[in-house]
Amino acid sequence: MIKATKSIRVEKISFADQNLLKNLCGEHDYHLKLLEKLEQVSIKPWGNQLSITGDEATVLKISLLFKQLYGIMEKGWHIHFSDIDYAHRILTEDIHFDLAHVFLDTVFISSKKRMIAPKSIAQRRYIDSMRNADMVLAIGPAGTGKTYLAMAMAVSQLLEKKVQRIILTRPAVEAGERLGFLPGDLAEKVNPYLRPLYDALYDMVDMEKANVMIHKGVIEVAPLAFMRGRTLNDSFIILDEAQNTTSEQMKMFLTRLGFNSKAVVTGDITQIDLPTEKASGLIEAEKILKRVDAVRIVHFSQVDVVRHPLVADVISAYASWDIDNKSSKNK
Repeated sequence: MIKATKSIRVEKISFADQNLLKNLCGEHDYHLKLLEKLEQVSIKPWGNQLSITGDEATVLKISLLFKQLYGIMEKGWHIHFSDIDYAHRILTEDIHFDLAHVFLDTVFISSKKRMIAPKSIAQRRYIDSMRNADMVLAIGPAGTGKTYLAMAMAVSQLLEKKVQRIILTRPAVEAGERLGFLPGDLAEKVNPYLRPLYDALYDMVDMEKANVMIHKGVIEVAPLAFMRGRTLNDSFIILDEAQNTTSEQMKMFLTRLGFNSKAVVTGDITQIDLPTEKASGLIEAEKILKRVDAVRIVHFSQVDVVRHPLVADVISAYASWDIDNKSSKNK
């Protein structure tokens, strides 16, 4: 409902192409209903027009959203339900932001013919950082696209022959478990830790083609311990779950970078599984490397979560609970 205490504004927007307008509204006007849930606004379609009713600031934001998305659709982009949510988040963060800079910035087209593009301002900043810097640290909660976008950039650069190989690595530490307690040989022990990297890879590249690349060594998926003593030239290297590296491991990894290589380090410092006496190498690296101009550090928040909308609420709830807990302990 629209609050009656605010001055009400009504704006009508006309669109030339009714088919595009239909996509913009969504099936059964789902896109309009989503925005009405997110904002104190009423949106009514009529012929080739949309009528938007609400307070001044809200009507301005929603009308800008529709005008920009319509312009993007005229350039061939098909709007999905999630795009409406992403566009709303971006304009809520920055009303002056040009949505085309996000939606039309295609990083890669996967084997499933799906365009991979940024979905938030932070994701756009992350992509620009990976394009322009040889070392990038991406820090933030799960579901913000840190690993997925890094993988898309890596595959894109490999196919464009800007690098000769992709190296994907993770520390084999999760939820307090140790490799010795897992069944099987070394490969079988570390495979569960590397599974998320394989999942992201197979989402980008046809599984058969990806397996051929892995067999030939063009794509290497290995635990972090296997990086010691190597110099990695002509490579795009992704260190995932970096919050679970020790200080020594992080320094070892960062000094593997060779000529014509890029390193992307991703992690969530709120989910550290190291023993309490061990400091996280990612937290330490962030403090040390912020003094190095050539290194880019990108931070994500729950605003950038691109999974189910409930995930952002869960992250926010946990963050609030942590703050309340710390406050009560300090009293």
